[in-house]
Amino acid sequence: MTTAKLRIGVAGAGHFGRYHALKVAAAERAVLIGIYDRDEERSQTVGWEAGAPHMAFEALLSQIDALIVATPADAHHAVASAALRAGKHVLVEKPIASTLAQADELAALAVERGLVLQVGHLERFSAAYRAMAARTGPPLYIEATRIAPFKPRGTDVSVILDLMIHDLDLILTLIDSPIDSLDAVGAAVASAHEDIANARIRFVSGAVATITASRISARTERRMRIFAQDAYLAVDFAARKLTVVGRGGTGVKVPGIEGFASEEIAWDDHDSLAAEHLAFVASALDGAPVLVDAAAGRRALAAALAVGESMRETREKMAAFGLIRDPSGIGYTLATDR
Repeated sequence: MTTAKLRIGVAGAGHFGRYHALKVAAAERAVLIGIYDRDEERSQTVGWEAGAPHMAFEALLSQIDALIVATPADAHHAVASAALRAGKHVLVEKPIASTLAQADELAALAVERGLVLQVGHLERFSAAYRAMAARTGPPLYIEATRIAPFKPRGTDVSVILDLMIHDLDLILTLIDSPIDSLDAVGAAVASAHEDIANARIRFVSGAVATITASRISARTERRMRIFAQDAYLAVDFAARKLTVVGRGGTGVKVPGIEGFASEEIAWDDHDSLAAEHLAFVASALDGAPVLVDAAAGRRALAAALAVGESMRETREKMAAFGLIRDPSGIGYTLATDR
């Protein structure tokens, strides 16, 4: 392991950009060179807090080894591709890009130039994911719920790309099978994009997943249930608790079910963002494998786009039965109510 430090810049000084900047500033194997944002005042404010200057984008690229892209999602491709063309390693927030063609271009640039391209699917670095992935075989069915109160942040994209994509990535990783078909429904309620969404996905392997995401709920809830051949897992991410019912377990015997036991597992939460940064630095400096690479980012984006397309098809079917989009562009109203 080299003792050199990775010179990192951050593009985007919003909510997540601030967190990224502070983590880099506190890292042992990295140094924060500067921050770029089109809003110079915001960039200067985050820079003051993290101890790094606001810099013009080209000037920043000329002084770094790697760039963290935390801009709005529609700018991910432009900013990340510019960094890769300049010979810089890139950690880009999810989603990797807006289209699959853009994702493919970023992946090709990274390969062509021998650079690290890591995608910020943060849940892969969480203690919760490690706990459940270590205790389940191939899932037969997964049910995921991720709901939260409304916040204006993140509404530049739909709830699919804002929240649901986290669970899509986890489910695609756990099931590890191509998608065969999916059905989805959703609605815009408080923003110009879908704020609530539900998708049912069937995989080529026969496994099925149902995912619900909402950013207009009265409470925050993050849960996942996994049914496998010989085990059932219930994960409460907020309470940091995993319940496992399985064959041959060492916990409390399940009455009436021979050979099955139940146990509750808690984990000490760790800093997932710091773990993500450590992995990125290790890949850039030491040549370690990229844990969440461009292929994983593309796979999650493809699933998210397919969910969005299914929603559009569902809306067309609803319109045929008299349900039409409200003239304001937010929400729905019955045609007979006009």
